[in-house]
Amino acid sequence: MALPAPKIDAIASLPMISAPAEVVPFAPPRRDWRERYAPMLKSIAAAVIPPAIVLAVLLGIWQLAFGGAGATLPPPSKVWSDAKDLILDPFFVAGPQDIGLGLRVLTSLQRVAVGFGLAAIVGILIGAVIGQSVWAMRGLDPIFQVLRTVPPLAWLPISLAAFRDSNPSAIFVIFITAIWPVIINTAVGIRNIPEDYRNVARVLRLNAVEFFFKIMVPSAAPYIFTGLRIGVGLSWLAIVAAEMLTGGVGIGFFIWDAWNSSRLSDIVVALAYIGVVGFLLDRLVGAVGSVVTRGASVT
Repeated sequence: MALPAPKIDAIASLPMISAPAEVVPFAPPRRDWRERYAPMLKSIAAAVIPPAIVLAVLLGIWQLAFGGAGATLPPPSKVWSDAKDLILDPFFVAGPQDIGLGLRVLTSLQRVAVGFGLAAIVGILIGAVIGQSVWAMRGLDPIFQVLRTVPPLAWLPISLAAFRDSNPSAIFVIFITAIWPVIINTAVGIRNIPEDYRNVARVLRLNAVEFFFKIMVPSAAPYIFTGLRIGVGLSWLAIVAAEMLTGGVGIGFFIWDAWNSSRLSDIVVALAYIGVVGFLLDRLVGAVGSVVTRGASVT
């Protein structure tokens, strides 16, 4: 005889349901300021510390090499003692010709802005014509290749004879020096435009002006800005050399006047100004090129 199955209480077999737990809002862990800014600080340190170490080593070698009696060049300590005012106060005005190096650099930069701006506009237009037309390239390219090898100061007597004034003559020297890399790089960029872009322009029936601004310039922008970076560096070199001969209140004439007065420490400080300004001009044009080309390579 089979035994009856044991009865299981259905209610008792149900799992116990506890009361709902209290909901605690999630709070992200607070990060220390060191963790928050650590990547940025590392990138800044990687960019600043190596050049600072190299500069300190070079200054130390310079001090040891020319710190003794009878040295032909002033050591860094003497440069600081002789030209401290030029370093700490670059914008003083004590007379028509007695002004700080900062104001002299601004005067030179005004000439560079005019000459380089004209070279950029004319160079891009001529480069576009040479890159677009085979006959223009065959006719103009050999002439430009010859003219671009002429040193900047060789143009100065011609410009002085033509303009009869030192300021437009210096601007012309900047223009004629900076225009060649702009023309050449623009022409190369135009010739390298993909054929698909030209076909699209034909389908859309773009006129010459629309094709220039919508197809040619955006496509050749990396090449154009490479030429502009080279051109702005050559412009800064040309203005310093031209001002040594034309006079005025620019940084180039200051170096020549300091040499005539045997102020070698002032010349060293002026060279530092020239190098820093040239570096900043190159980085400025490169930054604008990166924005315009949306991060394309601009070397």
